[in-house]
Formats: sequence, C-alpha cells, structure tokens
Amino acid sequence: MMRLRAIALASLVALATAFAPQESPAARINRIVADPKFSAAMAAITRDHDQLIADIIALTEIPAPPFKETARGDAYLRLFTAAGLSDVERDPEGNVMGVRRGTGGGPLVAIAAHLDTVFPEGTDVRVTRQGTRLSAPGIGDNSRSLAVLLAMIRAMNSASIQTTADILFVGDVGEEGNGDLRGVKYLFTKGRYKDRITQFIALDGSGTGADIVTGAVGSRRYLVTFNGPGGHSFGAFGLVSPAFALATAMQRLSTVAVPQSPRTTFNVGRVGGGTSVNSIPKDMWMEVDMRSESPLELEKVEAAFLAIVKSSVADENRARSTAEGVIAADVKVIGARPSGQTSKDAPIVRMAAQAATAAGLQPTFTFSSTDANLPISLGIPAIRLNSGGTGDRAHAPDEWIDVERNASVRGIRVVLATLLALAGMR
Repeated sequence: MMRLRAIALASLVALATAFAPQESPAARINRIVADPKFSAAMAAITRDHDQLIADIIALTEIPAPPFKETARGDAYLRLFTAAGLSDVERDPEGNVMGVRRGTGGGPLVAIAAHLDTVFPEGTDVRVTRQGTRLSAPGIGDNSRSLAVLLAMIRAMNSASIQTTADILFVGDVGEEGNGDLRGVKYLFTKGRYKDRITQFIALDGSGTGADIVTGAVGSRRYLVTFNGPGGHSFGAFGLVSPAFALATAMQRLSTVAVPQSPRTTFNVGRVGGGTSVNSIPKDMWMEVDMRSESPLELEKVEAAFLAIVKSSVADENRARSTAEGVIAADVKVIGARPSGQTSKDAPIVRMAAQAATAAGLQPTFTFSSTDANLPISLGIPAIRLNSGGTGDRAHAPDEWIDVERNASVRGIRVVLATLLALAGMR
C-alpha cells in the first residue's frame, strides 16, 4: 500500500510538472509535430525505412520461444548499444534496457516491446517476402515493434532532439502465454527503475496507429490435474476415473453464463494424460484460461470454475467405486494478469489520441491483454500503441505484415509524437 501511494504521488507530481496550465495535451502534440526537428526525425525514419525492414527480418529470424529469449536479447543488447543508448544492460529476469538521457527535471518515461513469441523451439522463423509483404512466425508480434524502437532512437539522434525526461527503452521478456508478464512484473516491482517510471507505453503488434489500448483485460490461468487409482480398462472397470471427472468439469464450464459487456471469456486450451487406450488413467490434466475486462466479472467466472472442479470430483467419487482410492484435483495457478483501465481523460491517452488525429487517423480506445496491464494495475498511466503498417494472423505460423512505406511511417509518427510529448521535447 505504501508503494502504491508513493507511485500515485509521484505520478501526480510528474504530471503537474509536465503539463503547465497554458499547454493542454493536444496543444503539446500540435507544437511537437510542427517542430522542424520532429519533421527531421520523421524524414530520417522515411529515408532509413529499408534499415527498419532489415532489422525486422534479422530479429524475427532469431528464435525467441517462451522462456528462451536469450539469443534475441543478446542481439537487441548490441543494437541498443550501437544506437547510442546509455546504461545498456540485461536485468536478472532477462529484460534488455537502455536509457536515452534527457536534460533533467522530467519524470522517467518508459516504452517497451516484448522479445518473446508464442512459438515453441524448433519453429521455422525464416522470413519470406513478396513485395512489401513479409511473412514469418512472430514478425508482427512483436519483431516489428522491437525494430521501431530502434528506428525512433536513431531518428531522434539524427534530428538532435532533446527531451527533458530520460526515456527508458525496454525489450522485455515473458509477455506471451505462460510468461505471465514476468518481464514487466520484474521491471515494476524489483528492477532498478521500479520506483521511477511514471508513464509507460507498450508497443505491440502492427497497426495503423489509431488503436489505443487503455483497458487491461485481466486473466487467470489454471493447470488442473485430476488424480485417481488407475487400473485396467476391463479388469478394473467400475473404478473412479480422472478422465470422467475432467470431462464433467469441461462440460459444466461450457455452460457458465458470462456477460458480453464487460467482455468475459473462458477456454480450455490443452488437455492431456493417461497411459494407454486400455488403461483407466491415473491422471488427466487441463489448462484453462479465463479473461475479463472487469475485475469483478473475472472473479465471478474464476469462482464458478473452481466450484465446478470441486463438484466434478465429488460427483465422480459418488458415481463409481472408490475401493482402490478416490479422485482428487490438484489446482495450480499458472497465470494471473491484473486488470484495470487508464482514464480516457489522462494526459497520456489524450496525447496519443491527438497524435493519431494529427496523423489523419480516427483514434479508437480498446481493451487488450498487454505489458501495459501491470502498470495500469499499479495506478501508473499506461497505454498500448501499435507500431504502424498492417498485418494479420498473429500467433499463427503464416503471420504477416505489410511494410509499405507510407502506412508504416504514419504509424511510427503516432508513437514518436506521443513519446516526445510525454518526455517533454525541448
């Protein structure tokens, strides 16, 4: 509680300092995009767009499966150093970080793109190209964002842009799947910058730049293992079975009513166990994912799920013989992402919206599950922006992005303008 109060106080002080009464967030963005140095930075990004594409391809082709992001992190560490950042390092969790120094006096602003992908070891990550279309697993989620961070650093250096605040650039680990946001959790609760970051942008996925994620979709993930005595399918027929207990739990979960708004979902993603086709299983397991835009609705569906597991075990123990032992369930949490929302009236949101408008886009405000979940839950102003361009098929082997220059650069313009407004471009 003391830490949350300290963060909230620091954020209020930082925002009060950053935004003088005479300059609204919209006015700040308009001033920045009209500045010749901003134009010079965007010209550098346009001129060096081929380097951005080369970085996207190079990073994509370095495998970064869940919990094994080291090789890509090594490369990113070298790229941060080459781009001129100071204090370049890898923290104990595996996050790669570097600082672009400001002139002093402003709050620390952080922008992060995740290093990891959802794809397991051995996945073919070679990039194929047809015109401006690039295809490979993980290329849009999230290699493009990693490359955009580098492009913006180089462009700011090329245009001699100064900011009041230091900017912390991060390539973080563990955003996907069972990584459970471990990178940003470490960054905000244990890392060297944990009490200094007062505003945060998660850069994730391709997109025009119009979509601003202000709401954090919370999630709970469970591994449930049903255990029993097991036995021969014929000789021990009639004994309790973990398979039937699991099947009952799955069927009952499928009937749980959840609201469409706030959007709430559940899913059984993986199932396994057993020894052979002619054996009553000794154990069966399932992995379950539950999500909601609302903390309350997430608690409700989670409570319903846990009650279903308990009742399914009890009913199986009543339905068949327990002469050799009973069914029991081992319930283990394997993921917990917090939820929350950054107010649309917050300066960080208003600046991002104005940056999109200034780029000729109509801003939209959505919910998602991203690295921004963690700071949002701590009361730190945070959003997710996408990195420009277009793309589709995220989390699929045929994932693709289009790097047509105009759409690509326009999306980056939104991110850069927002970042410079937060950091106090001089």
